[in-house]
Amino acid sequence: MKKHLKRVVVTGMGALTPLGEDIETYWSSLLEGKSGIAPMELADSSEYPCKISGEVSNFDPKNYMDIKESRRMARFSQLAVASAALAIKDANLDISKVNVGRAGVLLGNGNGGFPTTEENARILFNKGGMKVSPFFIPMVLPNMAAANVSRIFSIKGYTSTVITACAAGTQAIGEAAEVIRRGTADVIITGGCEAGISQLGLGGFNVIKALSRNNEKPEKASRPFDANRDGFVPAEGSATIILEDLEYAINRGANILAEVVGYGVSSDAYHLVQPDEEASGPARAMQWALKDASISNDEVDYINAHGTSTPKNDLVETKAIKKVFNKKAYDIPISSTKSMIGHALGGAGALEAVACIKTILSNTIHPTINYETPDDDCDLDYVPNKSRKKNVDIVLSNSFGFGGQNACLLFSRFNE
Repeated sequence: MKKHLKRVVVTGMGALTPLGEDIETYWSSLLEGKSGIAPMELADSSEYPCKISGEVSNFDPKNYMDIKESRRMARFSQLAVASAALAIKDANLDISKVNVGRAGVLLGNGNGGFPTTEENARILFNKGGMKVSPFFIPMVLPNMAAANVSRIFSIKGYTSTVITACAAGTQAIGEAAEVIRRGTADVIITGGCEAGISQLGLGGFNVIKALSRNNEKPEKASRPFDANRDGFVPAEGSATIILEDLEYAINRGANILAEVVGYGVSSDAYHLVQPDEEASGPARAMQWALKDASISNDEVDYINAHGTSTPKNDLVETKAIKKVFNKKAYDIPISSTKSMIGHALGGAGALEAVACIKTILSNTIHPTINYETPDDDCDLDYVPNKSRKKNVDIVLSNSFGFGGQNACLLFSRFNE
């Protein structure tokens, strides 16, 4: 007998972004078309072609956790714990009243602690291996963001980490929803985080020519779907959302923000870092998310694009949207959050999920900024430069990662 699947709702959100450390500042800045890209401060970029980034510039971990705890964490974990604290507060979730075995943590990130790895590698070469930090290993492991959130908030149920590059944040939310749908948990703290801005990371991305070189005008550098796009802008950040079983949320009197209704994952099985030019992988993920939600193409009101500002990725995403939606593709507003915050890799999908939920709540679509020169091959409605009022009930969010790993989510307005 097929088990009845639970409905999954969003009850709280928290985010630390290049546009601010609270949801409302982040969202209002997105609607204003404000850029969070500036000259890089977290790493010495003097030897690299890309010298700009999207940074959580005023982040102070002691505002969110014990200072001794923070010193034992890499920055990506610090950001995850901080955004989790904000989301728990936003959800008015009293952890002491939750069955800790029925609550879990499921986070995504791309690489763990690049800056901490670099720091300890320098120590290794300059002072020897016995001088590296005793916390080095538990700081840099990618699973430690979820582990630290679980430990600090005493959450003892289903806990895991998704490491699918730029798709990780989106896939983590989708997997968390699946855990609740099948009845394994009542509450999941989920999302994504990344804090990889470092010389090591810069070197790796610059040598494959993935990054923008528009250093003279940082706020103009990220320009998804524009004909003059020249690469993505590296960024960092963390976003956490609280997912709950609908019945559990209602019983505790939670404020329900939106519902997760569809989830799709696919692989290009094509190339290490380049997307499949036929766009079949991303198209499959979108189609499977629609099928999972029992939603037709005509019901999608808005697409939050992966939209990295790289020449091939934006072209392939445009092709994929056309494959899935056919002529309807020209009628669906599409925008890229990355045009304003840059690309936070494994954290990007979660930061974009917050934007998707706020779009539904406000019936307003944030713009794709810096869209100045149309590309004949990217000819859809990218909501250029100004936000737009529109009734939005269903949102599709796309994330496509290195290795050809694709994840898509569908959020809807909550209706009992």
